[in-house]
Amino acid sequence: MAKPSKPQSPQNIEYLKGQNTLRDLISPASILVAPKHIQVGTKFARTLFVMTYPRFLVTGWFSPLITMDYVMDISMFLYPMDSGAILKNLRTQVTRFQAQMSMAAEKGIVRDPLIETAYRDAEHLRDSLQQGTERFFRFGLYMTVYADSLEKLEEYISQINNILQTKMVYAKPSLFQSEQGFKSTLPLLKDDLDIGNNLNTSPLSTTFPFISANISSNKGILYGINRHNNSLILFDRFSMENANEVIFAKSGGGKSYLAKLEILRHLMLGVDVLVIDPENEYSYLTEAVGGTFIKIALSSNQHINPFDLPIPRPDENSVDLLKSNISDLMGMLKLMLQGANQADLFTAEEEAILDRALYETYAAKDISLENPDYQDKVVPTLSDLENVLRNMEGGENLSIRLSKYTTGSFSGFVNEPTNINFKSQLIVFNTRDMEEELQPLAMFIITQYVWKEIRRELKKRILVVDEAWVMMKDDNAASFLFSLAKRARKYYLGLTTITQDIADFLASEYGKAILTNSSMQILLKQSPASIDIIKDTFYLTEEEKFLLLESDVGEGIFFAGLKHAAIKVVASYGEDQIITSDPEQLLKIQQAKSELAQLEGDLSADSDSNDPFSLNF
Repeated sequence: MAKPSKPQSPQNIEYLKGQNTLRDLISPASILVAPKHIQVGTKFARTLFVMTYPRFLVTGWFSPLITMDYVMDISMFLYPMDSGAILKNLRTQVTRFQAQMSMAAEKGIVRDPLIETAYRDAEHLRDSLQQGTERFFRFGLYMTVYADSLEKLEEYISQINNILQTKMVYAKPSLFQSEQGFKSTLPLLKDDLDIGNNLNTSPLSTTFPFISANISSNKGILYGINRHNNSLILFDRFSMENANEVIFAKSGGGKSYLAKLEILRHLMLGVDVLVIDPENEYSYLTEAVGGTFIKIALSSNQHINPFDLPIPRPDENSVDLLKSNISDLMGMLKLMLQGANQADLFTAEEEAILDRALYETYAAKDISLENPDYQDKVVPTLSDLENVLRNMEGGENLSIRLSKYTTGSFSGFVNEPTNINFKSQLIVFNTRDMEEELQPLAMFIITQYVWKEIRRELKKRILVVDEAWVMMKDDNAASFLFSLAKRARKYYLGLTTITQDIADFLASEYGKAILTNSSMQILLKQSPASIDIIKDTFYLTEEEKFLLLESDVGEGIFFAGLKHAAIKVVASYGEDQIITSDPEQLLKIQQAKSELAQLEGDLSADSDSNDPFSLNF
């Protein structure tokens, strides 16, 4: 027999009233119970219970409610029932149905499809229960919806009812049982409403609440495997409102591997691809597909003249193109002349002098606003601009600062006529050997030249900018990249922006704008230092946050508009040999190529020595 507890003294009771418990910390400030709703603090809530189901329930019928962007608690109560008792009741019902059909047949009454359907369903359920393939349950489904006001609550309830009615499922509010409905949807395992429907296993399984996103279409390329359900993620980026894409990952997370795989598969579909490669990662891919590899460096023999003018299309004006190009040149010259420490900024007077000097430089080649027809005319170079500035009043200082790029240590980079071939399907601009302080300038000049070529002919193209954070260092280069992202759609261009320094990229206002103007985003393995920024930017859940932290190389989250799913990038063996960036694997490939070349040389030597017509005199 349990020993009775000692009653507490009045002093102990008063002392306990002054203590804060866990219940005090988590409880709301107030609860108001009304006939139709319950108010918890400042939130209004109403509970719905499902009353009627249709004869057939399709798989995933409940998914539209689960994916709604409402604050909602859902409870499902399953009560297993004794199969023997159910079989006994079914036998009684089957007997009644058979009797009704027999009586109708004897009287010559037209058959009743409703009775015949109920008879077949009951017989089928009897067979399934007897064989053990089905079980019987009483199932209660309750939903508590929350809103900031009664008006919003009515709106949410109406939308939920509309969705349910399209599935021929009908729900009712728990009138005068608001408190019982609210408690039934709390994680307390208490069914205070106790309202259910009889369902067997098959229709009950269709209410399974855990669903996975399916991102696939009938066209496009294979990006990877959906890690939720092992389906294929087939997608056409050009089917979105814009074809822009961003890829974020830590170093070694597989971003360049994914980019090269995407390039290779788009090339098979006839899409032209242009790449800005600052780390020489695309050279082997270019060689394998027969593309054009352009090395941009101070000692390179391949040059781009930023003074080149685009060929006007029928709907374009030569005067506007000349003004636009001079505006771009102003941005380039600011990037060149302001210095690495931003100390040599332009004054308003110097900017006006430089603007006038650019027009005079073109005029010296018989290209002006009055004579805008520049077809078949020789365009100026940077040296021509330097000569004009040297002879202008107030331009001597600018010409001295510009001489570093014409006759100084940086000469030969932007001071030569363009001599590159732009006809290949894959063109890679490599800037690895460019000095670090000139990297933003090189990427700016390349993107500017690419943009001129893109405007020349309307064609499906992709421009890949790897390590885009380099351009984000300078406002002028970042602004041009943002302008490219906004205008790309009109010229059938998809811009792919790749970066590993996510914090630096998103710290720039242009970086955020480029992200906003990209319909596709791919997040691969992230570092703990940047995961909070990623989580806040993409509104990730805690589960998605840890998924990115714990992912292997080539795994992450694929965003396409409003849809997203966990992805694993997969490549065939042949594709992997072409696009791999693993240093160990690259060394093995080089060793195999060397051994193959040596073997071919030995075979060639043996065939020459055994040639009967080969005689030594």
